[in-house]
Amino acid sequence: MTARNLYRKSLNNVMLTLTGLCALLAVSVLFVILAYLIYNGGKSVDLAFFTQLPKSTGETGGGMANAIAGSAEIVAFASLIGIPIGFFTGIYLAEWGGATFSFFVRYMADLLNGVPSVVIGIFTWVIVVRPTHTNSAIAGGIALSLLLIPIVAKSTEQFLLEVPRTLREGSLALGASKWRTVASVVVPAARKGIMTGAILGVARISGETAPLLFTSLNNQFWSTGLHEPTASLPVMIYYRAISPFDDWHRQAWAAGLVLLCLVLAANIAARWIMSRGHSAPRG
Repeated sequence: MTARNLYRKSLNNVMLTLTGLCALLAVSVLFVILAYLIYNGGKSVDLAFFTQLPKSTGETGGGMANAIAGSAEIVAFASLIGIPIGFFTGIYLAEWGGATFSFFVRYMADLLNGVPSVVIGIFTWVIVVRPTHTNSAIAGGIALSLLLIPIVAKSTEQFLLEVPRTLREGSLALGASKWRTVASVVVPAARKGIMTGAILGVARISGETAPLLFTSLNNQFWSTGLHEPTASLPVMIYYRAISPFDDWHRQAWAAGLVLLCLVLAANIAARWIMSRGHSAPRG
């Protein structure tokens, strides 16, 4: 083996070892965080946490049943707004977008995706909370939908662009119109990727706290409608974590673990559904 080949092999081994150590370090940090959360939250989760309301200040025990229901309500409302808008925006950018306007839309989506969530919360507070004079689940859902739209739009566009052009050309050659080709051929071909992007977007907004502090705020009791302050797990974690009570700290760890498990369960269920899904009808 020549000296040059030996040098190349040694350098390759060094860089491979270095990148492997960096990857191991990154994964180790993640596992340490998960282990710490499971250790502290696991011993604090009980039946009362899922069935009872929060106790008053200074009292021990209670749960976060209203926060769990409130989080599901706010995220579902945000998904009803953000996913359709992001989906059709992605279709437009991938299939009909021109040179100028599509560039503007992509730039705005990238800019919106990079805006701090606390700014989104303040903006929603100005346009929704102040005019209505009340915090509400609707305001929280609108704030989270503004975070969800660019994520779904960018992922939808990306996966649609990865569909082979031959599928489009074949459909058009058979006499199908442009919109028929997109709806019956292109979107079904990219459906799994589009669903994955939507799931990741929903998981991304599920843990947001700052926008909800300005919009849905909090509620120690059950919410009776979308037009009133609503409790959510991220906000409850925030308030419990900064409190001076040890029992509230325990509940914050439990809520963090439950929130993580809910997001993980949603991802697993969605992947299972996608793996068993069938193609959309082509008729």
